[in-house]
Amino acid sequence: MKLSTKGRYAVMAMVDLARSGRDHPVALADIAQRQEISLSYLEQLFAKLRRGGLVRSVRGPGGGYLIGREPDRLRISDIIVAVDEPIRATRCSPSSSAGCHSDKSRCLTHDLWEELGTQIHLFLSSVTLEDVLSRRVLGASRVFSLSGLAVSEPERDSGSDPGPEMTEPKKVAVQ
Repeated sequence: MKLSTKGRYAVMAMVDLARSGRDHPVALADIAQRQEISLSYLEQLFAKLRRGGLVRSVRGPGGGYLIGREPDRLRISDIIVAVDEPIRATRCSPSSSAGCHSDKSRCLTHDLWEELGTQIHLFLSSVTLEDVLSRRVLGASRVFSLSGLAVSEPERDSGSDPGPEMTEPKKVAVQ
C-alpha cells in the first residue's frame, strides 16, 4: 500500500488547522507556509475536505478555514477518504469478486493484502485528530521502536522482565 502526498498532506494540514484555529479562521497560506505544502495543492485538498464537511470556509477579511467537527470526533480515516485516497493494499477492486490476474483470478496472497488494508483502515479509524494533537498515537508499536526487537506475548508472560510499558490498544468501533 502506498499512502500518497494527498492523504499525508491533508492530515498534516488538518492537524495544523485544529491546532492553530480552534476559535478563529486560518488562512490556507499560513498552513501552506508552516507545513511546507504548495498553496495551490492545499486549495485542491481543502475543496474536497469542505465538500466532505470536515472544514468550513469563512469569506472576507480575516477569513479562512475552520474545523468542521470537534477534533475528538474527526477520525484520520475520514480525512484520507475525503481527499479520495484509497486505503487498500490490493490491486483488485474492493467491490468485485474478480481478482487482479488477467484471467480474473485472485493472486495467492490476495487475502493477506486485503487483511492488511482492512487493518490499516481500522487503525486510521481508531485515531482522531485530537489523538494526533495530544500525541496519543503511539501504542503497542512503541515496544518495537524502544527495544529494536519484536517481543512476542508468550515471552512477556513468562515472568521475566516485562520490558517497556505497553499501552492497551485502542478499541475500534466499526460502523
